[in-house]
Amino acid sequence: MSNALTQIKRVPLPESKTNVFYREQGAATAPVILLLHGFPSSSHQYRNLIPLLAVKYRVIAPDLPGFGFTEAPLSFEYTFANLTSTVAEFLDVLGISQFSVYIFDYGAPTGLRLALQRPEAVQAIITQNGNAYEEGLGIFWDPVKLFWASRNEPSDRDPLKQAMLTYEATKWQYDEGTRDPTALAPEAYHLDYALLQRPGNPDIQIDLFKDYENNVKLYPEFHEYFRKSQVPLLAIWGKNDPIFIPPGAEAFKRDLPDAEVHLIDAGHFAVESDTEFIGQTILKFLERRGI
Repeated sequence: MSNALTQIKRVPLPESKTNVFYREQGAATAPVILLLHGFPSSSHQYRNLIPLLAVKYRVIAPDLPGFGFTEAPLSFEYTFANLTSTVAEFLDVLGISQFSVYIFDYGAPTGLRLALQRPEAVQAIITQNGNAYEEGLGIFWDPVKLFWASRNEPSDRDPLKQAMLTYEATKWQYDEGTRDPTALAPEAYHLDYALLQRPGNPDIQIDLFKDYENNVKLYPEFHEYFRKSQVPLLAIWGKNDPIFIPPGAEAFKRDLPDAEVHLIDAGHFAVESDTEFIGQTILKFLERRGI
């Protein structure tokens, strides 16, 4: 049986000097599911999913540095390599050596980089609009690709801040493609926007947009990992998402012929609109895989 309520915890990481905020629920001896959030959110996006999975699993959802309530030192360099190192250290401090991982948005390159480092640790992957193929990059990425080619001057960074970090842009990521946006909990995007606006955070987010190009460069290595490991993979994808589009979900079957792919009538934040369906689909998937 799971714990009655999701626990709110913090753990200091001595090597990275980062204080990680995370949510946890489930029996300490149960198999672990690691939930990795995306931009511009935090572990808050999993507040409703965690109890559904915790009936059978130990569910752990950290806030990545730069998001939510994790505290990083001023010297922290915001790259996806460093986000991955932080998650790896977090798992080591908690004594977790095996886990299934739910990857969404920024959680995808973070989780897949972790899989490259520790392939034996990953028991299964659940990807919800968590991309690993160039054909999965929607038109949302067009201005970001131009930024990748820039010299990263203030004149290159400021337009992205104005386009990507506004309240309207944050709410759009939740609303666009969602069957009934009025049913979404408004505190989700209000919290995301408030945390994005903390002093120094806009530049952190632009640094991560710039570094995302290095994730795309790693796609061939991700694909090789898929082919070699044949890791069990469930892709459950909001098919109306303009950020990571359906061809990205379907592409997993190229390298993982046994992957299960579900395209659902939802947007980017499908975990907000279709929590119950996603939770039950994950439980059935992991049961079929003997996890």
